[in-house]
Amino acid sequence: MAKPSHPSNLELQALSVLWHDGPSTVNVVHGSLPDGRERAYTTVLSVMQSLERKKLVRRIRSGRAHTYEPAYSQEVIVRRATDDFITNAFGGRLGEAVLATLSAGSLTPEEKTNIERELQRHKTMAAKKPAKKAAAKPASKPAAKKVAKKAPAKKAAAKKAVKKVAKKAPAKKAPAKKAAVKKAPAKKAVKKVAKSAKKVAKKAAKKVVAKKASSKKAPAKKAAVKKAPAKKAVAKKAPAKKAPAKKAAKKAAKKAKK
Repeated sequence: MAKPSHPSNLELQALSVLWHDGPSTVNVVHGSLPDGRERAYTTVLSVMQSLERKKLVRRIRSGRAHTYEPAYSQEVIVRRATDDFITNAFGGRLGEAVLATLSAGSLTPEEKTNIERELQRHKTMAAKKPAKKAAAKPASKPAAKKVAKKAPAKKAAAKKAVKKVAKKAPAKKAPAKKAAVKKAPAKKAVKKVAKSAKKVAKKAAKKVVAKKASSKKAPAKKAAVKKAPAKKAVAKKAPAKKAPAKKAAKKAAKKAKK
């Protein structure tokens, strides 16, 4: 929300009437200005119109007349004016400003009660401030040094722990590499055994096939051997038969000669 514009002294007087009496017409404000000076109605009308342009008041139509009501509370507007007044007139010293204000006139019992209540509120606020400052204060230098020493010590210990873990990690990884190296020869050995087994199986199969082939051929040879004597026997028998025939021929030749 934007801050309200700063009103002039006469505009502040008109606002004070609205804060005290509530929504009022220009005629009521004209007759109730605190300084009591005689001013023309048109002057007060110009003041109210200026307040409306600054959005410090709102105009409300009630019948034929127009009434004005404040757009901000007295506390919001007066705080800025008070701060400017104390800074410009008293160099920011609130005590001097309060004393000067009190000496300017007399107070009613109600005003005195309100002032006493405000002073009591300031006392309680002042008592709370040191407690907050003590809580916000940093630790004493020795304590801060101790904390600073402990912090590096903890960091150093953490670094050592990290280094130990880093050293242990490679040690654990090394056996894994060795295992991998061992696995590689094992695989090669398996391959070699498989190849040799295949070769042995092939050789054994060839031998079995060769044996079977030889075992089948051997009986055939034996059969051939057996057949050969039969032929010899026939050959032997044939000459035996031929021999008597020759003898008979010789006998017949001899008879013929005779």
